[in-house]
Amino acid sequence: MRLTDLQSATQVEAERIMTICNACRYCEGHCAVFPAMEKRLAFGQADVEYLANLCHNCGSCYHHCQYADPHEFQVNVPQTFSDLRQQTYATYAFPRFMGKAFENNGMWATIITVLSFFSLFWFFGGSSFAGAAFYDIIPHSLMANTFGAVGAVALLALVAGIVRYWRALCLPSPLKLHWGHIITGIKQGVTLKYLDGGSGDGCTYPNEAPSHARRIFHQLTFFGFMLCFGATSVGTVYHYGFDWIAPYAFLTVPKILGISGGIGLIIGPIGLLWLKYTADDGPKATANKGMDAAFLILLLMTSITGLVLMLAKGSILLGPILIIHLSFVLALFITLPYGKFVHGFYRLVALIKYAFENEESSNN
Repeated sequence: MRLTDLQSATQVEAERIMTICNACRYCEGHCAVFPAMEKRLAFGQADVEYLANLCHNCGSCYHHCQYADPHEFQVNVPQTFSDLRQQTYATYAFPRFMGKAFENNGMWATIITVLSFFSLFWFFGGSSFAGAAFYDIIPHSLMANTFGAVGAVALLALVAGIVRYWRALCLPSPLKLHWGHIITGIKQGVTLKYLDGGSGDGCTYPNEAPSHARRIFHQLTFFGFMLCFGATSVGTVYHYGFDWIAPYAFLTVPKILGISGGIGLIIGPIGLLWLKYTADDGPKATANKGMDAAFLILLLMTSITGLVLMLAKGSILLGPILIIHLSFVLALFITLPYGKFVHGFYRLVALIKYAFENEESSNN
């Protein structure tokens, strides 16, 4: 069941461009988009949203296209699909009004979210900012209840959005899929298989010269995030399983994972932001309302404040820095289902569908 019967101008443009590309087929070796396109004779809303999330925005098809600007056909697959991907964040968001809020006012909504959590901890935290442990500054009940509630809401919204998108692509239940489809999709997603431009030389991004920079910065961001998540998970086990209270010593597992992940989450987002703002205007998205950049900035600020918090242990700055860090972390949690983070899951679903379609085609 579709969430809406109304087509946006971007969806109509995507259908037009895919019709032209399906007649040309010059770019079929670049990535998964074009082989998937060739399995279709017409392109409805579900089709173009599927193809848009298969697209890794490497830019190769744009730079190699004979129908791109200044041709009268004005074919621009990366730009159109970038705009359409951002629309899917709001289309399948749960609840819908949150998706729209972040789609239309991404940066401002993010800033307000950070300030709201900062105010919560500042005014309802501990009476002193000079404590030696985090819970001397912010009571455990306040921190645990806030993170528990925000985490639960974010997880519910994330799962609901993924389920909606899964159903829109008309995929069977995960229990009815062959595990090979899921494993193939995960492998292609984690390794960023389609960021090689089709030739193995890398993306033509931020300009026409092939480069692996975007792939490297993506991997640093992804694995940095996973290491930081691991640090938080181990810290939770330390606290509830062994009654070991944060902050921890330098040579403990949470610190080692956190420092490693934090470095990745500084280099990766800075690199991706640099590529984003130095990229050629041709394939660049036009519908970006700030959520794309806001997600990278939240990752960056979460990492920077986390590393500064580690260095502030035992100082009078520990309290204010802890509150700032927690505000960015919680804002990151809230925005996960409504921005670039959720696209990673939508792309994974699209890659699973691509593996599923390929097997069906080979069996027919």
